[in-house]
Amino acid sequence: MSSSPARFDRGHTDDLMTFLAASPSPYHAVANTAERLEKAGFEQVEETAAWDGTAGGKYVIRGGAIIAWYVPKDAAPHTPFRIIGAHTDSPNLRVKPRPDTGAHGWRQVAVELYGGTLLNTWLDRDLGLAGRLTLRDGSHVLANVDRPLLRVPQLAIHMDRQVNEGLKLDRQRHMQPIWGLGDDVREGDLIRFVAEEAGVAADDVAGWDLMVHALEAPAYLGRDRELLAGPRMDNLLSVHAGVAALAAVTAGAPLTHIPVLAAFDHEENGSESDTGAQGPLLGTVLERSVFARGGGYEDRARAFAGTVCLSSDTGHAVHPNYAERHDPTHHPRANGGPMLKVNVNQRYATDGSGRAVFAAACEKAGVPWQTFVSNNDMPCGTTIGPITAARHGIRTVDIGVAILSMHSARELCGAADPYLLANALTAFLTD
Repeated sequence: MSSSPARFDRGHTDDLMTFLAASPSPYHAVANTAERLEKAGFEQVEETAAWDGTAGGKYVIRGGAIIAWYVPKDAAPHTPFRIIGAHTDSPNLRVKPRPDTGAHGWRQVAVELYGGTLLNTWLDRDLGLAGRLTLRDGSHVLANVDRPLLRVPQLAIHMDRQVNEGLKLDRQRHMQPIWGLGDDVREGDLIRFVAEEAGVAADDVAGWDLMVHALEAPAYLGRDRELLAGPRMDNLLSVHAGVAALAAVTAGAPLTHIPVLAAFDHEENGSESDTGAQGPLLGTVLERSVFARGGGYEDRARAFAGTVCLSSDTGHAVHPNYAERHDPTHHPRANGGPMLKVNVNQRYATDGSGRAVFAAACEKAGVPWQTFVSNNDMPCGTTIGPITAARHGIRTVDIGVAILSMHSARELCGAADPYLLANALTAFLTD
């Protein structure tokens, strides 16, 4: 299989780069997703409002999660769903409840480590700060300081002569970024600064969910620009492809299923939250859609029994410097098309029938695809796939684009693969 498809729509990848740069936090990713859905004719519905069964596109936002669905005209209450599952969060450094700290004339920000981040990739980078502020009236304001503000400085080699034999970072002591000079640590200083940047009064801020992001823009890489480097590909690449697929199918041919995009938060720390895949959000939205169209429990059971979910998350491309860490007969390549992810111990939810669904979608779209399975000596990661299958009784298939440097502050994929994934997802939703 060629590593470089002869033709692909570079416009899709350009748009992905814009999406990645504009989405430094799950809350920004959700806002940008909603904006794209609105342009495609979707409208937001509130969870606290009564829902009706009218046809058309709708979406729900809860924190860093968004679920969107499109009801075709004359859809029956028992019409099954076709779901694209993804997640909006990525491993990073997140601001603690009392963020103002420092030592020895340096002013610092106290952070927690979110998810399984590659710690060394955050060292010696120019970093911004983004997320949301919660105001006293319960409303939220997005904040994004998208300029050099923070830095986690590495110890010079002169003071750690063995560093190249193995870097060891203390998660508490060594990962606190600096953001200025001074011996006087002033309580509330960081939040006052972020509030001013966001255009709100600091006294109105009652809470915050803020995180660090690397500032280097997404970019094409290589002589022929056949690679893409950028932040948060795990898993905004899938969110972006899912939005593109959903918008495409709702503007096209008649649908026999109800297409859904479910982008959850907190996948990187186990999905156990009201906005994570372990929570009830997806099931509640699907059930309310059935009931709003006049259905009952029997219709809900019939709809769920016929539903299929593609859990789309990034996976591991074969690493040229560590090929022995991969299964010897499964070497996914960049620009080889999306991967089917398999694990018999159900770290991925794929089985033989799921393989058939994915293969049919790729064949319909004219998209090449490949398979990932872990080396037996390596522990296998997991996704929202098994969670979705177990919690809702929905047939689920795990797929995703092959990347390098997963969980780094900056990841790498083939420049054609996001476009190929979007085409496969579009075909899946229209099957």
